[in-house]
Amino acid sequence: MTAQTPASLTPYTLGDIACGPACCEPSPHLRIANLSVGYAGNPVLEDVSLDIYKGCITALIGPSGCGKTSFLSALNRLTDLIPGAMVQGRIELDGLDVRHPATDLLALRRRVGMIFQKPNPFPLSIRRNLELPLKEHGFKKRAVLDEKIERALRDVGLWDEVSDRLDRPALALSGGQQQRLCIARALVLEPEVLLMDEPCSALDPISSRVVEELIQRLRGRLTVVIVTHNLAQARRIANYAAFFWMKERVGKLVEFGQCRSLFDTPQDALTQAYVSGAAG
Repeated sequence: MTAQTPASLTPYTLGDIACGPACCEPSPHLRIANLSVGYAGNPVLEDVSLDIYKGCITALIGPSGCGKTSFLSALNRLTDLIPGAMVQGRIELDGLDVRHPATDLLALRRRVGMIFQKPNPFPLSIRRNLELPLKEHGFKKRAVLDEKIERALRDVGLWDEVSDRLDRPALALSGGQQQRLCIARALVLEPEVLLMDEPCSALDPISSRVVEELIQRLRGRLTVVIVTHNLAQARRIANYAAFFWMKERVGKLVEFGQCRSLFDTPQDALTQAYVSGAAG
């Protein structure tokens, strides 16, 4: 892997994209060392090491099948839900050993939320979609529930669109609205990290733009890790980028660094070929 050293940057501004206070050095939020993932004895991702920086947007790019989603799912142990999944290596969240057997998974997934490629609202009302995770985490008082629900819907720009129909089915919303509802469902628990697996790929261009603008507004407030096949999107929104590729039929991390540098002056020939459209 070819890796730059983002921690050497001062101020905390990457090109014309800033994250966090301008006077601060990037701080690792997630630290991943020698991560490998496989299913039913077949490796899909091997020996990945990188830091995910607090308050920044990190884009995972590369062709389909090179392990990006498996990498993402390992970060909050969603891989535990997949029969036959095997994970090796170390993942730390602000010093917490994510893979330790004693790690509280409910608490972990509150801190590290996940948004999937296809919107997946529960087949319930808009209100119940947000109430359920809150109640699961111990919030019971009506006033508290209502305040948190309104705040989350305002965060994603949905409040003005749905405030008068909170008790109507979430599945009646448009695709873009459903995806924003799913993001609100994650945000309502006030996570520290948001994992996003191609959140715009199932949306029309207008809805994609709305979701992309929402992701950009989260910069500095949350740490965002996003899988995207849209290289233009990665360039627009990301502070850092990680390029994955298949080598010997296993996903590998080829290059990681500042997004602008990875696109404009890549250090690896494979990265150069991919971002220029000559490969992938």
